Formats: sequence, structure tokens, C-alpha cells
Amino acid sequence: MGEWLMTTIADLELSLHRREINSYTAELRYSQPDSEAEQRFTPSEVRLDLAALAALALDSKAYGQSLTQALFADPVLRSSFAQVRVNAQSLDATLRFRLLIGPSAPELYGLHWETLRDPETGDPFLTSENLLFSRYLSSLDWRPIHLRPRGELRVLAVVASPSDLGDYDLAPVDVAAELARVRASLGNIPVTALPDAASGKRATLTDLAACLRDDCGEGGFDVLYLVAHGALVRDEPWLWLEDAAGKVARTSGNDLVTRLRELQQRPRLVVLASCQSAASATGSAAPSAGDALTALGPRLAEAGVPAVIAMQGNVSIETIEKFMPVFFTELGQDGQIDHAMAVARGAVRERPDHWMPALFMRLKSGRVWYVPGFGDDREGFEKWPSLIRSISRGQCTPILGPGLMEPLLGSLREIAQHWAETYHYPMAPHERESLAQVAQYLSVNQDRRFPYDELEEYLQHEIQTRYSGDLPENLRDGRPPLDELIEAVGAKWRERNPLDSYKILAQLPLPIFITTNVDSLLESALKEAGKDPQVVLCPWNEYVEQSETIYDREPDYRPSANRPLIYHLFGQFSEPDSVVLTEDDYFDFLIGVTSNKDLIPTAVRRALADAALLFLGFQMDEWNFRVLFRSILAQQGGGRRDRYAHIAAQIEPEEGRILEPERARRYLENYFAKGVDISIYWGSAQDFAKELINRWAENT
Repeated sequence: MGEWLMTTIADLELSLHRREINSYTAELRYSQPDSEAEQRFTPSEVRLDLAALAALALDSKAYGQSLTQALFADPVLRSSFAQVRVNAQSLDATLRFRLLIGPSAPELYGLHWETLRDPETGDPFLTSENLLFSRYLSSLDWRPIHLRPRGELRVLAVVASPSDLGDYDLAPVDVAAELARVRASLGNIPVTALPDAASGKRATLTDLAACLRDDCGEGGFDVLYLVAHGALVRDEPWLWLEDAAGKVARTSGNDLVTRLRELQQRPRLVVLASCQSAASATGSAAPSAGDALTALGPRLAEAGVPAVIAMQGNVSIETIEKFMPVFFTELGQDGQIDHAMAVARGAVRERPDHWMPALFMRLKSGRVWYVPGFGDDREGFEKWPSLIRSISRGQCTPILGPGLMEPLLGSLREIAQHWAETYHYPMAPHERESLAQVAQYLSVNQDRRFPYDELEEYLQHEIQTRYSGDLPENLRDGRPPLDELIEAVGAKWRERNPLDSYKILAQLPLPIFITTNVDSLLESALKEAGKDPQVVLCPWNEYVEQSETIYDREPDYRPSANRPLIYHLFGQFSEPDSVVLTEDDYFDFLIGVTSNKDLIPTAVRRALADAALLFLGFQMDEWNFRVLFRSILAQQGGGRRDRYAHIAAQIEPEEGRILEPERARRYLENYFAKGVDISIYWGSAQDFAKELINRWAENT
């Protein structure tokens, strides 16, 4: 892990909102490192003469001086900015400086903010690693930004060079040279390229979107690197992509944005490179190409792309050839996009066009990947032998959460946020991503059955939309049973993903699985592994109690590796009355399992109290995890838990929800009891499952 990851970060946001023509309100918000408190400064007025700035566009130094003087003309803003910088320096902290342009002032996107200079000395200051600058954008997209493990970044490079560019007075693009430049910039990061002679795919919008969509089984592309001619026409960005015949297809930037917005997994970084595309066939400059890419940057970010780098002028090939390798090398070191930008810009500071790469970002943390592993330093886990032994003896109980089904069906928070938007959830904003709380609102605002029916219809629609090509004809339309849809797409998913968490768990000789998920993916995976799983629902209410179980048919049934027990704590789709969904359900569940302990099979109670517990796919602040813990604590025999090494593998870190392993460990220790040995794994259930199966193979 790079040393820079240990750097302390102070956060400064400068937002600009339009008052009247050429007049804007500037607001500063500052957060010190490791502080939840936010300091707000007195708003100031900023007057920007856009026409005067445009007249200086060819002189970046004069432009930057004029823009800086105008931005910090108000002594209040100048003093507040200086106070923040001094405070950050006194704390030995790097200052993350995010410029937020409000929706009332879209004309400010076209300004060359990267030419800003130090308001005190007049020197360039966006080339320093002590100040990380980005244009920050919010997004109406409610889907969470999932980070990827370090070392798995993948790039789709698209270079558009239509054969008839000369008809538009545009120079041809040297595809081979551009792709060689991309590969040289990316080092060892794998690159998939369009056009591709082997597959016949070209640099068309359709093929670009298809590559991004069809590769989701591999985890999706992290970076889209797009080289194309561009122009800004009546404030609308256009790109000269290709059609199926290899000729010009003038493509609206909005069409590209729409295609990316529709993807389930979008690139985490889009690089819009102008390079040769900023020149005409006659060699004259075409600054509108850079304007087009700059205008496209914020639209992509607002559509949900976490970060966009756009070239905002006629940037030279020499600058790109030096800038990009440094950028991607630094990105590979620490995963911080704005830090990589600062280092790369510093590497080309002597070049007159060093300011042209602009970063648009909706990542407050600036991070695009994380390092999976145990503890704060992600060092090796010393207790693998203990865990492997517990598994081999059948003394390990996996307890499964929603992180295992997220890659296939999406997250519970996505569903909650979608419902909150659709049905105008009126409560606190932070509750809008809690499915239990939003479902509770719907059960009151609509009727008791509404959230359950809505969940079924939502998942049916999502599966039929996302995986129509994987479904049999009879499941593509209408409203087929949800279990059949999940089983069909789950089988295809495991076929394409040999390291799927369920597939890996099914290979292990475990007699009991406890799950909070309401799907049948685990059951299907175990059957594929040649096992005969028995499904039992937790009898948390009177309706579930009436259901027949394996214990009614075989009173002497004992779970085994070949006939394992799947115990659904929170119900299953096939039995709607068993599903734990709303806040009331969770409260009723706790009451049920604590007052009717004898209804829970003895084997399950023993598995919770006298085995190594393996929590996979949970976040500690979610209802399912908190209620699960309370129900475990209610079981007798917990004193034997300290005989085993327990593991909690959280779902992968998300933007704004970075996990803190040491605090999580202390939280779990306090929750269980003093002396219980719990190790926290930083990363997704999939990350942990991959490492687990490798360790298992090495020791068996």
C-alpha cells in the first residue's frame, strides 16, 4: 500500500451559485481531518466577466491571473481561504479542494479553473501534492459507487477514426499510435480495444455500450478511455464516432451519457482524450473539440460516472505522453484520482498546456479501489489454519448477508433509494437507503402487503431487463415466479463466474448454512455441487410455524456435508409471509426468536453457539445485521464461542462508507462478549471467498 494512503486529509468545498449576470455567491465549507463537524464561512460575492476571460483564452498565465483575482476579490473569501490553508498546514494535512458549480451556473463549467494560481503569491498551486483539486459534481443517480480491489482494474480503450473524416475537414486519427499510447500509459493494466478486427466490432456507440454491458460478468470495466474528434454546437457536445461501415456517425454527447446511465455497472473513470482530435485536416487548431469534451465531463458525472478526465483544449501529444503514464502509475499506487491528477500535472508543469486535463468527480473520498485483507495494514491472516480446520471438521457456520446476492440482483440500498424517490419518502435523508424504514413507510402509506408485492415486482422487472438474453423464452415476459427467474439467472451467473461466493461455499464440507437472504441462490449452488440441501424457514411468526419442515418428515435428521441444512432466518420469496422486510417485521422477529427459542432446531442453536462463525456480506449499520446479532446473543451456550476464531467479512467499501476495521472489531467484540476472537476482513464477500477457496485447496 502506497505511503500516501497514510496522509491526513482536510476537506474544503467551494460552491458557486448564480445571483445575476456575471455575479455569483461563493460558499466555503471546511472539515478538519477525522472530524464530523463542518465549518461554514460567511458567503461572499464573486463577479466573473466571462467575455473578458474568453479574450485571454490563448494566454493561460494571464487567464489564470485574471480568474484568480476575480474569484478572490472579496477580502472575506480571500481571508477564509487563507485561514483554511494555514489550518491544514498546521495539522500537516493535505487539502482536498473541491469546486462545486451549482445547477444555476452551468456557464461556469467552460472556465479554465485549472489555471488558478495562489491568491497570495501568484504562483501555480494546482501542481502540488499538498492541494488536491477537482470539480465536484453531485448526481441524481442513487446507486452506490462500489470500489474495486486493487490489482483488478480493467480498461476499455475506444479510438474512433472514421474513414471519411476528411469530408469534415478533420485529420485522420492514427488508431495504432493512439492505442499504443494508451497501453504505454496504463503499464500492466489489461486493455480491451475498439476497433477490434477479430470480433469485427468498431468504435460505434452501440459496440461501445455492448462491450461495457456484456463484460459485467467479468466485473465490468473500470476505465473507459475514449479518443475521438469532438465539437461544441449550440452548447451541445458532439463526437465523431463510427457507424457500422466505418464512416462518420455524428453522435450527441447526450446519447453517450444515456447509454452509460442505462448500464448496471458503469466505468469508475472515463478519460475523454482529445490529442490529435483537436486539429483539423489543415492543421489549424480546433478549440471547440476541447470545449466539447469539457462540456461532456459534467454530464457524465451527473449521470453517475464517479470520475471523468476531460481535455479542455488543444492539448499536445507530448503533454499527454508524459501526463498519462504518471497519472495511471500514481493511481495504481494509492487509488486516489485527485492525488494522481496533482502528481501528473506537476510532472508537466513546465509545459504551456499542463492545465488542460480537468477532473470532474463525484467521489468525496477520491478513491477508486481498496486493498482487501485483514486489519488496518491488510497484512496476512495468521489464523487461516484454525479456520480451515474448523471447516474440515464441520465446525464452521457461514452466516450470509445481502452482499452475496448484490453482484447479481443489486443492493438493498439501491431498492430503498429507488422506492424513496418513486414514492416520495418524507423522512430524514439518511433513512432513504434503509430498506426496512422505507418499506415500513410504504406499509403505512399504502397497505400492509404493498412493500412485499412491490419487492417481488421490482426484482422481476430488474431480472427481465438486465438478463433477458440469459432467460428461457417462457421467463422473458409477463410475471413468472420470482424463484424461477432467480434460479435461471443464478445458474448462468455461476457458469460465467467460477469464483462466485455461493459456488465456492457449496464446495466446502459444511453441514449448516444460516442466511438472512430471501433468495434460493445458495440452494441452487449446493444442488449443482451434487448435494441435497434441506431448506428450513425460521418460525418467527404463526404463519411460518404452520409450514412443514424436514424435521416433520424426518425427526432424526442430522445436517451433514452431503445433506446440509439451509436455515433462512428472514424468510424466503417462496413463502411471502416468512419475509422479514419492514421495521415492524424486524421487531416481531426479535420477539419471536427470543420468546420461542425451542422452535429453532437444536442443530441451528448449537451451530450459533459452538462453532466458528463466518459472517459474509454484511454492513454493521444495516438492520439485518443488527437484528441478526441480537438474535444470536439470545441463544444459550454462547460461552463456548471463545473456542473458535470468528470472521466478519464486510461487503466491499463504497464511496462515503469506507470501513474502519479496527473500530469494527472492537464493536463486534463488545457486542458478543469480552474475549471473543473476531477478525475483520476489509473487502467484499467475493474477495474473501476467493482467498478462502485458495487456502482450502492448499491445505486439503
